Amino acid sequence: MDYIKINKDSWNRRTEIHFQSDFYNIKKFIDGESSLNEIELNLLGDIKGKNLLHLQCHFGQDTISLNRIGAAATGVDFSETAIEKAKQLASEVKSDAKFVCCDVYDLQNHLNEKFDIVFSSYGVIGWLPDLDKWAEIITHFLKPGGEFILVEFHPVVWMFDDSFEYIKYNYFKDEPIIETVSGTYADKSANIEFKSVNWNHSLSEVINSLLNHGMVLKSFDEYDYSPYNCFENTVKIDDRKYRIKNLGEKIPMVFSLSAQK
Repeated sequence: MDYIKINKDSWNRRTEIHFQSDFYNIKKFIDGESSLNEIELNLLGDIKGKNLLHLQCHFGQDTISLNRIGAAATGVDFSETAIEKAKQLASEVKSDAKFVCCDVYDLQNHLNEKFDIVFSSYGVIGWLPDLDKWAEIITHFLKPGGEFILVEFHPVVWMFDDSFEYIKYNYFKDEPIIETVSGTYADKSANIEFKSVNWNHSLSEVINSLLNHGMVLKSFDEYDYSPYNCFENTVKIDDRKYRIKNLGEKIPMVFSLSAQK
């Protein structure tokens, strides 16, 4: 099974819908609104003058937002359509963020540079089967003393069925989850159907993959909300804060970590 081909096709097809969606609100973004959330901004701190690599950047809103607050930012994504949109968007808002189109695992063949910060966020690691290889890529691109920052949906969230009514999937990494999906998180009523292949990764798998490549864990936190209204049956509790209606604050929805090379 060529999971990269299947997933790349799905992201290429979804990008145009996402670009036009209220979820990503391109108009407000072009007018200067940041796409970054409080969680990652607090972890990043002052990034002025830092060289930053953003893995799995979709069409570059966060990469450009990072550039707007002073980082020399490079975004990476395997979707040709997304990278094309990212370059258009950067040009429109006069950002000098750079973009590379390739699969994360193949990045060493496309980029020859070292970075102060490697960053990745929200809905990223589930598309990767091998976190050991992922951690190897991260450490390769970091300068000594450089920092990796990850903000990601909590693996507990991915155990549930789409409606959050029962436990459907294994917490620990198992066989790939192969699904045919209708609509997309950014526009649930969109007239699109696609196949996707992803994997669940436990927190221990995430953390140990980094430790096994010589990274030192500096911080780890869990949050009982999502900054995005991208799940079914949600309730808004505050600005950019959503929970699952029938679960409230009972489950973690997001985690964050920083680790140093």
